[in-house]
Amino acid sequence: MLRALAVDDERPTLEELVYLLKADPRIGTAEGANDATEALRRINRALESGPDGPDAIDVVFLDIQMPGLDGLDLARLLTGFARPPLVVFVTAHEDFAVQAFDLKAVDYVLKPVRRERLAEAVRRAAERRGPATPAPRIPVHEPDPDHVTVELGGVTRFVPVDDITHVEAQGDYARLHTDKGSHLVRIPLSTLEERWRARGFVRIHRRHLVALRHIGELRLDAGTVSVLVGTEELQVSRRHARELRDLLMRRP
Repeated sequence: MLRALAVDDERPTLEELVYLLKADPRIGTAEGANDATEALRRINRALESGPDGPDAIDVVFLDIQMPGLDGLDLARLLTGFARPPLVVFVTAHEDFAVQAFDLKAVDYVLKPVRRERLAEAVRRAAERRGPATPAPRIPVHEPDPDHVTVELGGVTRFVPVDDITHVEAQGDYARLHTDKGSHLVRIPLSTLEERWRARGFVRIHRRHLVALRHIGELRLDAGTVSVLVGTEELQVSRRHARELRDLLMRRP
């Protein structure tokens, strides 16, 4: 059973998060803190108590944008502890995902928080912490081959794969680019490369996967290779340049 601490400066949001955590069968205790300073005091008390003590904390569900010491600052402080609690970021902003995973965050949950999404974050924290009592399984559906499910502000959308021009790796996440904008999904770039190879996506760089049909130009300049995708120019690494040229030459 996980012992959780939720941190958010907005009291209604904090109370809702604590309520949802207590409803999860994998959470033994859940309490709240209104800011990072209060949370740090509580975590210090937990560390003094020891991993099996009455005040121990296993995982912190942490907002990012808070007055004074923010969530990223607190997470950086925790990396210096000998046995820090796990961190799950819970935020309304997707822009900090790369920094979050650089800090070894377990998960990155966007607000408003859905019960099913929070349950997935708890599952990941439980797996990271170690063996636990099995919890009720949440049904997992096979991915739709023609669409990608994305979340934005609590709204679930289905983005057609054919609309995706290129994909950018961002830690454990991937940013899907379309003509209308971009979406962050928790799927490694290598997984998308394997899944979409037959749909005409090709790796051009360790950070980029591109749909061949959306490449407008192949550019050669002083030994460097790049492609134009819409209005964006993307660098092609040397190891992928030959394969890309061959594929473009064979493109109908």
